Amino acid sequence: MQLSKFSDYALRSLMFLALNSEKLCNIEEMATNLEISEHHLKKIINKLAKTDYIISIKGRNGGVKLGKSPSEINLGDILKITEENLNIVQCFKNNDCCPYFSENCKLKGIINTSLSRFFDEFSKYTLADII
Repeated sequence: MQLSKFSDYALRSLMFLALNSEKLCNIEEMATNLEISEHHLKKIINKLAKTDYIISIKGRNGGVKLGKSPSEINLGDILKITEENLNIVQCFKNNDCCPYFSENCKLKGIINTSLSRFFDEFSKYTLADII
């Protein structure tokens, strides 16, 4: 499985905020430090600000900061928010794409189990574990 850039950048953004928790951070500063386009970073921050993981303060002296301590931010939960397309094979979305598709497709079951274990592994860790 490959993480989307959105998830990759979200995790890096959270790491940046955790390592700079003594201040409010602005998008321009984050984008420069993380080498991410401001436009893309704004989308990520906007999505995470709809949760309690990031607090976004608008205005001239505004910025963003973590809404929870790093030890309370579970990496598996972040991936569930940021990974929008978990259809890693075509048959997850379209049952008519494979002549072998049936209710008892063993390949689809293996892939589902693997995907579940992938998320289970990420869920063992918090932001504090990676900073």
